[in-house]
Amino acid sequence: MSKQSKRREALVYHAKPTPGKIQVVPTKKYASQRDLSLAYSPGVAEPCLEIAKDVNNVYKYTAKGNLVAVISNGTAVLGLGNIGPEASKPVMEGKGLLFKIFADIDVFDIEVNTENIEEFIQTVKKISPTFGGINLEDIKAPEAFEIERRLKEELDIPVMHDDQHGTAIISAAALLNALELANKKIDQVQIVISGAGAAAISCTRLYQAFGAKREHIVMLDSKGVIKQNRDNLTSEKAEFATNRNIDTLEEAMKHADVFIGLSQANIVTPEMLLSMAKNPIVFAMANPDPEIDYQLAIDTREDIIMATGRSDNPNQVNNVLGFPFIFRGALDVRATKINEAMKMAAVKALAKLAKEPVPEQVNIAYGETRLTFGRDYIIPKPFDPRLIAEVPPAVAKAAMESGVAKEPIENWTKYKDELLERLGSDNKIVRLLLNRAKINPKRVVFAEADHLDVLKAAQIVHDEGIAIPILLGRRDAIEKLKEEIEFDADVEIIDPKSDEEEVRKNTYAKVYWNQRNRRGVTLYSAQKIMRERNYFAAMMVNEGDADAMISGFSRSYPSVVKPVLELIGLAPDSTRVATTNVMMTKRGPMFLSDTAININPSAEDLTKIAQMTAGVVKMFGMEPVMAMISYSNFGSSKNQTAIKVREAVNYLHKRHPNLLVDGELQADFALNREMLQDTFPFSKLAGKKVNTLIFPNLESANITYKLMKELNNSDSIGPIMMGLRKPVHILQLDASVDEIVNMTAIAVIDAQQKEKKELENKAAIEK
Repeated sequence: MSKQSKRREALVYHAKPTPGKIQVVPTKKYASQRDLSLAYSPGVAEPCLEIAKDVNNVYKYTAKGNLVAVISNGTAVLGLGNIGPEASKPVMEGKGLLFKIFADIDVFDIEVNTENIEEFIQTVKKISPTFGGINLEDIKAPEAFEIERRLKEELDIPVMHDDQHGTAIISAAALLNALELANKKIDQVQIVISGAGAAAISCTRLYQAFGAKREHIVMLDSKGVIKQNRDNLTSEKAEFATNRNIDTLEEAMKHADVFIGLSQANIVTPEMLLSMAKNPIVFAMANPDPEIDYQLAIDTREDIIMATGRSDNPNQVNNVLGFPFIFRGALDVRATKINEAMKMAAVKALAKLAKEPVPEQVNIAYGETRLTFGRDYIIPKPFDPRLIAEVPPAVAKAAMESGVAKEPIENWTKYKDELLERLGSDNKIVRLLLNRAKINPKRVVFAEADHLDVLKAAQIVHDEGIAIPILLGRRDAIEKLKEEIEFDADVEIIDPKSDEEEVRKNTYAKVYWNQRNRRGVTLYSAQKIMRERNYFAAMMVNEGDADAMISGFSRSYPSVVKPVLELIGLAPDSTRVATTNVMMTKRGPMFLSDTAININPSAEDLTKIAQMTAGVVKMFGMEPVMAMISYSNFGSSKNQTAIKVREAVNYLHKRHPNLLVDGELQADFALNREMLQDTFPFSKLAGKKVNTLIFPNLESANITYKLMKELNNSDSIGPIMMGLRKPVHILQLDASVDEIVNMTAIAVIDAQQKEKKELENKAAIEK
């Protein structure tokens, strides 16, 4: 994608369909006059009076306890510099988005139009009654130090300048683990800090809190080594001035054990790395380009332990590992501040988590066979679902132990369960899906590429490295649309109706004729049918000219399924083809089957659908917890529909006892853990969080998924095809661009899995 295209895409993303990235959503009913009279006048007077009696009741009756202000004056934005408060607003909204999706914290972003320290402080103090916490953001040094210091002293809610402390906390966790791997002690190592801004100062102070010695630290700014004999040093720089007789980075790096880069790109040379001590630790965190290129660094020193700020390298120092979870823990005990003890607790929790076995969900997301603690894994990955259950409790405990918690937690098991429940409000699974596809992108043929939305999706998967698109359709239409959306990449375009493809069409036709010449297909009819894009695309996948296929955007589902079933056929271990949809709900991803193929499946069919769905759930890195849905509960109806569900459950219990499945169950009992536990404590699902629903027929499954999608505005991935020999996935009519992109990722992952299974089978035969 050209620079101009990327610019336009970013602007459209922020402008459409609604300007900005966040909104306010009611949390109470408001449909009736009674609701409104409780929400506002006269009912609202009652909580007002209770708060007037005791100001602490504000946490009981309002959203204050889960509301953080992200506040900036726009003087040090991202690397864009002093661009002003209005221009900083997209960044602050983005920070609010991260708070919400990683820790379920609500945010109001506030941009303050002043560079005067006192005015800024007074503004924040005056609005502070609204909030449970204050996240200062993108304020230039040295003003940032004074602003944070004053606000921490003068407010009784948590205040943190993330630019300072976020990087400090994450890098400190990484440093502790790196030192352990290098067999070095923090109080003995020589540390070079390149950079003297807010982040660098805060990092160095935190390292000292963990035992680093000031006399072992050399800090550099744009003028070189910060020395005691330099004039006009700020108090923060003076704090780390050295008396060593050195002036340059090259001199400072000699025999150093640790390099911390928070400065600018490409200032560290291979020669500097070679001059460092054995097992050097290098955190090159300048963004977007580090102080030394990752590949160059590891090629220069085999014994290096390297971290950067980039997601495409191992050991990413990413602030999102810290600030959402630190504020979560602070808010949950109503801490009056975020103190050193709480920050150090977050560091220790992150460092400890990196040493524990990694969930399969994380391995899948990052395309790893098995992530384990070592030189390439010294800090957790941002998508690790354990972060919310490990870091906030550590922070909360530290707040309690250091005496700044107003509402101590007593039941830690219950608290961790509540934290994990908060993950359900997020669509992390989509990000995991896209990341996994990018690990090993496959060739995906788009059978309807002459439709604008399909082509837009193909452009996204190409530019993001999710897949290698092959575009099927009218060449002139595709090229015109490509020009319109500035899709200037050189990708393969095929028009099945053109004379250019005559040789390939004839080859495919002969293969098809040989397969079906005893079913009324003539060679002439086979040649004619290969002009149809879905037959042609399916044959491309069959013959290995593409790895996967996406279709269905402009045609009815049955018309696309027919050629797929004719040409692709069942996988060797399958007796049925079925589909599942993944619905992104507030309680987390929900898998619904069968939403598109089997009209009235038998008990035997339902068992196969359940088994295949379990495989898809595992493909997403989750353990399937499956309810077989009916209008009855455990034998309460003698109707044949309920009986077949019961028979399917009995079969699964006998043949697959390790599969967590039960029924027949009504949907409300399946989804309400407490209700199920109280009424049917004998159920295998009692007390469990169901994530998969198997429906008794197509009608109920399809209606349910479409109702959820439209009424709850739930995103959907699917229908995901199960049981086919090759990776082919069919969209719903008029699928959105995002839905097409997500289905393409599914197709790529399906191709990855089938390729892996094929290689395993081949290896087994050769043995």
